[in-house]
Amino acid sequence: MHPKTRQILEIFEEINKIPRCSKHEEKLARWLQEWAAARGFEVKNDAINNVLIKVPATPGYESSPGIVLQGHMDMVCEKSKDSRHDFSRDPIRCVYDGDWLRGDGTSIGADNGIALAIGMALAEAGKMGEIGHPPLELLFTVDEETGLTGASGLDEGFFEGRILLNLDSEDEGEFIVGCAGGQNSRVTLPVEWEPFDYGKKDGFGLFRLSIEGLEGGHSGVEIHRQRANGIQLLARLLASLNEKIEKENLRLVFFSGGSVHNAIPNYAEAFLALRRSKKEETEAFIAEFQQTLREEYAESDPEITLELKEVENRVIFETAGGKVTRKELPADRVFSAGTEERLLGVLLGLPHGVHRLSDTIPGLVETSNNLAVVRTGENEIKILSSQRSSVMSRLAEITGKVETVVKLAGAKAEHEYGYPAWEPDLGSGLLMKCRQTYAGAFGKEPKIRVVHAGLECGVIGSKCECIEMISFGPTIKDPHTPAERIFIPSIEKVWVFLEKLLKSYR
Repeated sequence: MHPKTRQILEIFEEINKIPRCSKHEEKLARWLQEWAAARGFEVKNDAINNVLIKVPATPGYESSPGIVLQGHMDMVCEKSKDSRHDFSRDPIRCVYDGDWLRGDGTSIGADNGIALAIGMALAEAGKMGEIGHPPLELLFTVDEETGLTGASGLDEGFFEGRILLNLDSEDEGEFIVGCAGGQNSRVTLPVEWEPFDYGKKDGFGLFRLSIEGLEGGHSGVEIHRQRANGIQLLARLLASLNEKIEKENLRLVFFSGGSVHNAIPNYAEAFLALRRSKKEETEAFIAEFQQTLREEYAESDPEITLELKEVENRVIFETAGGKVTRKELPADRVFSAGTEERLLGVLLGLPHGVHRLSDTIPGLVETSNNLAVVRTGENEIKILSSQRSSVMSRLAEITGKVETVVKLAGAKAEHEYGYPAWEPDLGSGLLMKCRQTYAGAFGKEPKIRVVHAGLECGVIGSKCECIEMISFGPTIKDPHTPAERIFIPSIEKVWVFLEKLLKSYR
């Protein structure tokens, strides 16, 4: 392992000891400020805890243009269903697996903790005289994963550089020069309950119906792979069960699925009041339905697993954004027939997946939607939908479709402000310099891409129109899932490229 790779990973492991789920980055922000102060770097934070560390130019680079190295502090906190990890207090365990680094049943936060580690290692290398570089500003933002709100909250003048290197891309050897804009819609469906006394309803039991074994993934990076959406598939199964099993034998009590807006839901669960005499027939139907789904998703989600199991304990635990919430299922009521019909209708009717491909860039997803999260509350069911598009008028179009379906179901939608797209500038001087530097270092041309994911470059560019930006980073697979992992050799290549790029500004 390259010595700099080892140093970067050591810093990354220190970062992973600190809780940093979205909206809970305060401990990491304080640690970064202490780290900078201990090394004599000027450091500041703003009202929402964005951190800026100023690293002076090394000798000979004093007149070079200032460069901003940018990444975000927060991470998507996802874990496997059997993991006991508590993201609010437990350090993330890093597991070395050959050339890959992964978590122990959890996302590892390489998106985007590795950017922080690279920037910090670069600052230390310059201070020790190991490399030369222009004036640097390490800009570390909060809350990127839930709507880029850290970048959106940056005040004018918080940083000075007009060349920005965003280290939040996930395929080494690719330079990102544009990204999609996005908007979230929060849907509220009123719940009507009907009395249902299990003690007096002869032969009924409470059953958990779950769908697991799905791949999930980043809703911007993997949406084109047409992976299964656990929420929609479970709704589809329930709608089919309602046609198969008479209504007086099966009633819906609870529905939950997904975790965050930018992850394709890889699980969902429902709780049913089911007549036990219908259990065998229901299980047979579910087994047949599972086989159908495995055939449909043989390429993307071959391990789809449906399970029906009677439960006695009414306490369940839901995880969202790394936070675990304890709930107790109702013992004396079920959804009204109208509520159940409206819920399944809206879940099956809401768009999910690729809506439109780009007319100008072959293979690029232009517009998509992710039906992301469902939660059952006392008086309402909350649904989160996440729209993306590189064309803002089409972002409004897909959001309008969400609005229409929601209204037809008797629910209401509140649309968040959203964030802008980053339009590519293929004639950028920064892009030309990066291409030349990469080709000189590795003897091959990098790939130039526009991505469907949202990047903070879009927000920052809308605030600083004169800024030049590019995004790159080491190779990360399956971000926003417990399978997230980083390809260790790619870290060295990013380091070599960065070192040569900074040297070229002398």
